[in-house]
Amino acid sequence: MMTIVLRADQPFDLDLTLACGQAFRWEKTDGWWRGVVDDRAVRIRQDGDLLTFEGADAGFVCDYFRLDQDLPAILSSIDRDPAIGAAIRECRGLRLVRQPPWECLVSYLCATNTNIPAVKRRVALMAERYGEPVDNPSGRAYAFPEPEALAGVSHGDLWDCKLGYRTDYLCDAARLASEDPDWAERVAALPFEEARQALMQLRGVGPKAADCVLLFAFGFFEAFPVDVWIRRIVGETYLPDLTGKNCTPAEYERIRRFARDYFGEYAGYAQEYLYCARGPARRAGAP
Repeated sequence: MMTIVLRADQPFDLDLTLACGQAFRWEKTDGWWRGVVDDRAVRIRQDGDLLTFEGADAGFVCDYFRLDQDLPAILSSIDRDPAIGAAIRECRGLRLVRQPPWECLVSYLCATNTNIPAVKRRVALMAERYGEPVDNPSGRAYAFPEPEALAGVSHGDLWDCKLGYRTDYLCDAARLASEDPDWAERVAALPFEEARQALMQLRGVGPKAADCVLLFAFGFFEAFPVDVWIRRIVGETYLPDLTGKNCTPAEYERIRRFARDYFGEYAGYAQEYLYCARGPARRAGAP
């Protein structure tokens, strides 16, 4: 077992970070979070200011959980009104993790029109069936399959991973990524709007999936994914003239651009805090 003593001036809440829905391969049992990242099967827990973990070194844990980010400065920059202020107080210590781009892309292709448990099942099935086994003292674990592995899987076998209509998207993405192994590096090097458009060229990647991947895998913190909850919060708190129940493309564009202008370069942190503290944030009222 290894440990990290967290800095008193840099809050971190492991439970909030891993339970908020940003990543799909973590589960908590008996006080420990277990997950697989790249080829590492990690077991980790938090007791006050102490992180205890195995399956990865301290450098990896710091990098994955972005423990080097100045979280108080980020939160101060987005703390613009009572609503986001309530979310920050409720969820202080939540950090955005640094996800592997390929796994993150596939995860959010699997996340269209569904819920988090369903996404977890799909991702777990693909890993168990087509991923490489990894050393894990806690039991069996599998790395997420590389693009080449999924590109070699038949449409019918991928369909059996409960993907439904998303199977076509996965087949296309795996083929393209296996033929272009530097795709992630090129996306990362682009300005935000160009990176967003590049991801949306992929079949099945709409605005929300692109924004999620850019935020959670590439560290474009200005990305502001809009789902039904975020649309409701923004409509009730910031843009009361939003109409209807469904988020049209024009509304999505308006919401994300408002958020970038209003919250600044860390709008993605505002999104995650508002989402995590949905009830308290809504009750706090508009600016």
